[in-house]
Amino acid sequence: MFLGHFGIAFGAKAAAPKVSLGTLMLAAQFIDLIWPTLVLLGIERVNIIGNGTRYPPLDFVYYPYSHSLLMVVGWAVLVGAAYYAVRNSRTGAVVLGLAVVSHWLLDLVVHYPDLPLYPGNDLLLGFKLWSSFTLSLLLELAIFAVGVWLYLRNTRANDATGRWAPWSLIAMLLIIQIGNAFGAPPPSVAAIGWMGQAQWLLVVWGYWVDHHRHPASQ
Repeated sequence: MFLGHFGIAFGAKAAAPKVSLGTLMLAAQFIDLIWPTLVLLGIERVNIIGNGTRYPPLDFVYYPYSHSLLMVVGWAVLVGAAYYAVRNSRTGAVVLGLAVVSHWLLDLVVHYPDLPLYPGNDLLLGFKLWSSFTLSLLLELAIFAVGVWLYLRNTRANDATGRWAPWSLIAMLLIIQIGNAFGAPPPSVAAIGWMGQAQWLLVVWGYWVDHHRHPASQ
């Protein structure tokens, strides 16, 4: 899942209006932001299935440090605690922590059974909605649409940039989703890792968008 996680970030702005969209995106996509680095370092492993028999064409062989439930809860506490230490906002910290955990829960719905409960656990979970390309794509689009609607409903533009900037980010996320869904398999595992690093640019984009908007309640 890709677009759905960003939908959670957009929508979470309604619950934590003072938290930047960039920070919400960082939290909702946190475990997929650290995963590419762990893959490049050889700590976690993924295989490419290039014969067109499965969507997406990836086999997540081993990723307990980024994607096991226990570690995700730990990352959630870390992200929430870091935000609280900097901003002294309990609401913001809780929303960010929940956003981190939401990533695992959404992955649970779509993934094939490959999500461990904790490092070293042999029981792998996943409800494999990915086995239905259409249903999984519709779910992602629905979550994203609701999240974007909540964000636009609960924020207002400060200037002209604030009016069009969200749409530029929305368009880019949709383009990436289309590429993920209909494009060719990645050429190599290293390419997956390096392309995954580009997600940090989306987080920066989120900060820029939010800098030009303010909560509707103000």
